[in-house]
Formats: sequence, structure tokens, C-alpha cells
Amino acid sequence: MGKTKFKIQRKLGVELPGLGKSGALERKPYPPGQHGTRRRKYSDFAIQLEEKQKIRFNYGMKEAQLRRFIKNAKKGQPENWVETLIGMLERRLDNVLFRASFAPSTRAARQFISHGHVYVNDKKVDIPSYVLKVGDKITLDKKMYENQVYMTAKDNPRLELADYLELKDEDVPTVYVKDMPKLENIPFPFQAGLFSEYYAMRTV
Repeated sequence: MGKTKFKIQRKLGVELPGLGKSGALERKPYPPGQHGTRRRKYSDFAIQLEEKQKIRFNYGMKEAQLRRFIKNAKKGQPENWVETLIGMLERRLDNVLFRASFAPSTRAARQFISHGHVYVNDKKVDIPSYVLKVGDKITLDKKMYENQVYMTAKDNPRLELADYLELKDEDVPTVYVKDMPKLENIPFPFQAGLFSEYYAMRTV
């Protein structure tokens, strides 16, 4: 899986923090098979597709799942649905665990959640795609704070804590959602206009 994650990032020409370990572009900062030559001229579709793929891979979503999120975002804010979508994706439980450095990647965070080690407002939640609300607090099962995966993530944060989150050292390390995420909270270069153009011509 590690090689696959590196290939994805090299093909897109950008590091996607949600996939975990950094360094995908350090040794070969060009798409696979290009051998350092300039990229071929992309079609509008290809450029739009890249923006979609960034979102899908960083947040670890299948196309059908992403389309469901888009549909819900359009219901709430049809004129500004991309920002609404990002607000939802950034507030996914698996992403918040990753952004709080409770897990080294969104995939690792999903394992914590699906195995029943994560609590929202002191209630166990085992759905990785659960969308948190402002004011929600997130903790782990106490034994997980001694887990090697958790400790490694805390000692080697992939990203700085996002400004919409707050980390407190209470009885156990606890993260709170203190604000709504915005487009600028996306942790990689992203062109919202191209993303919206991709789905403008497709039924969601």
C-alpha cells in the first residue's frame, strides 16, 4: 500500500497528507513514466479530474461516497457547495483524528474508529465518516493513549493543528471542534473552481 500511495501522489504532483508519511515527491518529483520531462499539455477534463482525485484520495473516499457528500453539500449551500463540502470532509471523524495527530493517516484513524476505540462526547462512535459538529469533543479509549501507533503520530505530527480544532490535556488528551473548517484548511494545493467544474457536467 505504501508504494501505491507514493505513486498516487507522484501522479498528481502533490503530497496528500491524509495518506500518511511525507516524502512522496522527494526522490521523483514528477509523474510516473515521465522521466523528468515536462508534462504533456493537459486537457481541461484532465486538470479538473486531478482536483477531484486530490480530494478523493486525501480523504480516503470512494467515488460513490464522495458523490453522496457532494449531494448533501449542494442541498445546504447550492451556490457555495464546495466550501460546504470541505467543511464536511474536514469534520469527518477519521480526518479530525488525523489532523489532531491522534493517528498518522486517515486510514489508521479509520482503523481506530472501526475497532471501537474512539469516543465523541463520551459515546463510542464506530463510523469513520461520521461528521462532527462544532462543540464536539473527541477522545480515545484510555488504553489507546499507550498504543505505539498513537504515540508515534503524536511525536511526529504530519501537520500543525488546524485552527478549527483545539487540543486540551484533560484527564486524557482531548480534541474539540471549535469552528467550521474553511477552504483554506485544505492541507494541499486545491483549485475549487476546477473541482466544481468537474461535477457541473455530471449528475450527482
